[in-house]
Amino acid sequence: MITAENLTKVYGRNLEPALKSASFEINDGEIVGFAGLNGAGKTTTLRLISGIIVPSSGSVKVDGKDIVKEKIAASRNLAIVPELPNFDITQKAIPLLHYYAGFYGMDKEDTDRRIETLLKTFDIWDARNKKLRTYSQGMKKRFSIVSALLSDPKNILYDETLNGLDPEGVRSMRMLMLDQKKQGKAVFLSSHILSELQNIADRVMIIKKGSIIKILERSELPSLGASSVRIVVSNPDSKMIEILQQYGSVEQSGNEFLVSDLKVSYEKAGLLNGDLAKAGYIVTKFDISGEGLEHYFLSLVGGSGV
Repeated sequence: MITAENLTKVYGRNLEPALKSASFEINDGEIVGFAGLNGAGKTTTLRLISGIIVPSSGSVKVDGKDIVKEKIAASRNLAIVPELPNFDITQKAIPLLHYYAGFYGMDKEDTDRRIETLLKTFDIWDARNKKLRTYSQGMKKRFSIVSALLSDPKNILYDETLNGLDPEGVRSMRMLMLDQKKQGKAVFLSSHILSELQNIADRVMIIKKGSIIKILERSELPSLGASSVRIVVSNPDSKMIEILQQYGSVEQSGNEFLVSDLKVSYEKAGLLNGDLAKAGYIVTKFDISGEGLEHYFLSLVGGSGV
């Protein structure tokens, strides 16, 4: 579990903090997504949590241990996968991983078993005897994930880890994080791929200019922003249009109808299904959806990208 209280970071003589009084929790068995425009303070937040940099004020605790005052104990069950891998590319994978394992006091047998499992899981086992400089960018990213997970940490930070991965790589990471959640680990994922955050996150934190402006629960994600209802009816007629228009603007394509600009709340939009059934219409599809996380995110922070 990771707990941040009034976490603040000011760089040099800057008057504007890179992070302002941020308080949040990443619970065991939970995936928390983190979204913000470039320069909003995402990487600063992850670097503060991991102890790479020291806060100007406030605190971070990892499983109850302060990352500044009890750095060794706090770091023992914490790992970060950085956006840009940074390791000695003149080394070979296995010796370098053994070197990392020494920091965690892992014995040789456990280390050998763990290395083989991870290198095979991330499809770089066949390159284990090659120097890292021969690895492709994708392989280097996968190796950085292996090195972070070597000690089987309980708390994992992913900083834009999905960037640069092919669709299969993104899928593999999704399954990995969901498995880590099942194992009771605390997972923090900073990502520009908002659809992935919407798919897997239990909560999503949105940061703007150093301030966390919104924390969304998973139950809120389907109903973000303006809602619409997509309906397929087997026996439509002109009278049905009148019913639909009581709820919003109607577009028709054969037996399919889209009701947008709803006049009612997301919750009350479900009553439309009952109204159609009472009037004798056979509804074969009824989907209510919000605009989605991406549209909602941009409406909060502005800009055309993340």
